[in-house]
Amino acid sequence: MALLTQQQALSLERKFDIIIIVAAFTGTVAGYHIHQMLTVGDWDFWLDWKDRRWWVTLTPILLITFPAATQYFMWEKMRLPIGATFCVLTLHFGQWMNRVFNFYYWAWFPVTFTAPGLMIPSAIFLDVMLMMTGSYMFTALFGGMGWSLLFYPANWTWLAPFHLAVKHPSGPLMSIADLMGMEYVRSATPEYIRIVERGTLRTFGRDVTPVSSFFAGFISGIIYLWWIWMGKVISKPTWLART
Repeated sequence: MALLTQQQALSLERKFDIIIIVAAFTGTVAGYHIHQMLTVGDWDFWLDWKDRRWWVTLTPILLITFPAATQYFMWEKMRLPIGATFCVLTLHFGQWMNRVFNFYYWAWFPVTFTAPGLMIPSAIFLDVMLMMTGSYMFTALFGGMGWSLLFYPANWTWLAPFHLAVKHPSGPLMSIADLMGMEYVRSATPEYIRIVERGTLRTFGRDVTPVSSFFAGFISGIIYLWWIWMGKVISKPTWLART
C-alpha cells in the first residue's frame, strides 16, 4: 500500500475540511430555518405581522436556541467566538432563498412583504459578549438582554416606512403594513385579515416595544442557558455510544 506524500495529505485534508464546512453549513441552514418556521412562523414572515408586541417578544426568545448550542461547540472545541453569527448567517441565507425563489418567483408576493427580520447585530453582540467575558452566565445575563434589545432597532431602518399612516378608500386610517395585509389576503381565517397590532400593553403609555424587548431579553437569557446545556450534551461523543 503506497503512502501519501505530505502534499497529497495536505490536499486531502483541505478537501475533507471543505466537505465538513459545506455539510455543517447546509445542515445548519436546514435545521435553523425549519426551527424558525415552526416556532416564530408568521410573526417573522409577513410584514403586517411584524408588530411592536408579539414579533418583538417571540422572535428573539425562539431564535436564541441554535446560536447558544453552536456557541458552546465552537467555543469549547475550537475557541472560535462566532457561533451565534454563523447560525444567524445560515438562517438569513435560508430565509432569503425561500423568500426569493418560493414566494417571489413562484407565488409572486412582493419581497418587501415577506422580508425576514435582521438579527446579525444581535448575533455579533452575543458573540462579542462571550469573547470578552468567557462566561456563559454573563453571556446569558447581558448577551441575552442585548440580543433582544438590539433586535427592533436593527430592523427599524427598513421597517419604519411601512408604519406610516395611510387612509383606506373605505374610511379607516391604518398603516401601510396593515393595508398590505388587507389587500393580500392569504387565507380565509380571521388571523390573516385582522389588524395585528392590538393589545393591552397600550396601558404602558404606548411604549409597547421596550416592555416587550426587556421581557424577551429576560426569557432569552434563560433559554440561552438551557441550550448551552444542550450544546454540551450534543458535543460529547459518548451520547452516540449510549443509543
